Amino acid sequence: MTVDEGRRITITAIAREAGVSVPTVSRVLNGRSDVAPQTRERVEELLRRHGYRRRAARPRVSASLIDLVFNDLDSPWAVEIIRGVEDVAHAAGVGTVVSAIHRRTASTRQWLQNLRTRATDGVVLVASDLAPPVHAELRRLNVPMVLVDPAGVPTLDIPTIGATNWTGGLRATEHLLSLGHERIGFIAGNPQMLCSRARLDGYRAALEAAGLPMHEELIQPGDFYHESGLEGTKALLALDNPPTAIFASSDQMAFGAYEAVRQRGLRVPDDVSVVGFDDLPEARWSSPPLTTIRQPLAEMGLLAARTVLRLAQGEAVETPRVELATDLVVRDSSKAR
Repeated sequence: MTVDEGRRITITAIAREAGVSVPTVSRVLNGRSDVAPQTRERVEELLRRHGYRRRAARPRVSASLIDLVFNDLDSPWAVEIIRGVEDVAHAAGVGTVVSAIHRRTASTRQWLQNLRTRATDGVVLVASDLAPPVHAELRRLNVPMVLVDPAGVPTLDIPTIGATNWTGGLRATEHLLSLGHERIGFIAGNPQMLCSRARLDGYRAALEAAGLPMHEELIQPGDFYHESGLEGTKALLALDNPPTAIFASSDQMAFGAYEAVRQRGLRVPDDVSVVGFDDLPEARWSSPPLTTIRQPLAEMGLLAARTVLRLAQGEAVETPRVELATDLVVRDSSKAR
């Protein structure tokens, strides 16, 4: 290969042939230590084989970034994920770029365009159904990716981080059953999300195990936000035989349930017990403090960031699907019937 040919070889081509990201090649070129030895040897061998020569006159785009992508950023739930990712990024000397695509095709295209102009170590997508064109483009760019709380069933080649949502739904319902409640209302989350369906399945499993019938009128639709918790609880309390307890699929919907109970002239938990899901920081400061299922949101972000940085260094991920444990946190919003 001639020198001129060698100069035409790009680090993008080297990354593609090595099966790693562009930032990984950049780290090898800069002699950084945060690259797996086998990956470093493979990249260095390809650089030698192709006679790669750095163009000193061309400015480098700085790397060391994690792209963190949400559909929306209007929830304290998102803040907890960001906190976990940022803790890992800060410790690793890596920057974080946070984006919200609002489930819009144009926003997704713009984000991908921005991604092409900056060298990113990897992408963490949160509560997203990874569309095939986005998946294909990230693969073409050799950008590692991790999904947190995926909306749909993810492909096996993409690591995912989630929580034990079915177990959480089961334990929340079992807690209310143990207090003597038999008519337990349920306010569901976004039906497109796997976590929503798992929490509903856990609720149903607990009722079945207790030998209680399923009443469909006790299940109200929701979307994880306050308003749907308010409206769902209003519908439940308007029933001829209303529930004595309500399990909301998110803390925000549980807070909406609080307001619906208040508007009805009732009290939590004297008249209606309420249990949430997430254990957001506000849960312990609400009035009354909310009994809820703790979902380790910050830890999920932390593990996602660690995983994507490992992938960026060329390391393998042994377990493609990780579910972190959920826990029941009993406070003052639930009491014996």
